[in-house]
Amino acid sequence: TVATKISNTCYVLKRSLKDYPQINSDGKVSECITYLKEKIQDVYNCNDRETLMGLEGKCAKQYFSVFDRMILQQKDDFFLTSRTKRPPLDRVNAVLSFLYTIMTAQYASALEGVGLDSFLGFYHAMRSGRSSLACDLVEESRCIVERLVLTMINLKILNRNDFETQVSGAVMLNQEGRKKVLAQWQEKKRSQIMHPYLKQKIPVGLLPFVQSNLLAKYVRGEIQEYPCFLQK
Repeated sequence: TVATKISNTCYVLKRSLKDYPQINSDGKVSECITYLKEKIQDVYNCNDRETLMGLEGKCAKQYFSVFDRMILQQKDDFFLTSRTKRPPLDRVNAVLSFLYTIMTAQYASALEGVGLDSFLGFYHAMRSGRSSLACDLVEESRCIVERLVLTMINLKILNRNDFETQVSGAVMLNQEGRKKVLAQWQEKKRSQIMHPYLKQKIPVGLLPFVQSNLLAKYVRGEIQEYPCFLQK
């Protein structure tokens, strides 16, 4: 799952680079892609959880260090210098966190639906109120959220008026902003993607249920390994 997440972040960068070569004017995006590819092999060679989590963290930091380059419109209002979660401190982080939370909830529901306990994770430690297994599985699908966030900003579907800043400094979507994001997410869920394991097109909205079902089959010994969702 960690290797797949890193590979899928490479996919996001390569797609943007293909469409907008100017984002790589100083070679930083290419450098990041090379770095991420090298770390994928390190993940496969890793034998302990702590080292694995360290690699994942380093790759995420590198990825988000160039994420801002893929924001091509509304640059004064939308920018990302680093990933901030609790709380999000800028508009880009606010949308990312909002959609990551929704997707994780959908994975938790799907896992429960196939008879797996979503609170027992492989990588994320058990913590009160956290669906650790859902957090594990959602990692490989974050690329879908990230591409949608970039699309909403670059097509000016979202603007600065869709956010509010709280006294604490936290930046959140306001009611109108949430409506816009949810409408785009519902549309995204209806779009079709080719599933690399099933070799057929499925709606994006079914992905949590497909991956949860595949994991359940692996846990029960019906298939020999869990097929991660790999974007190509």
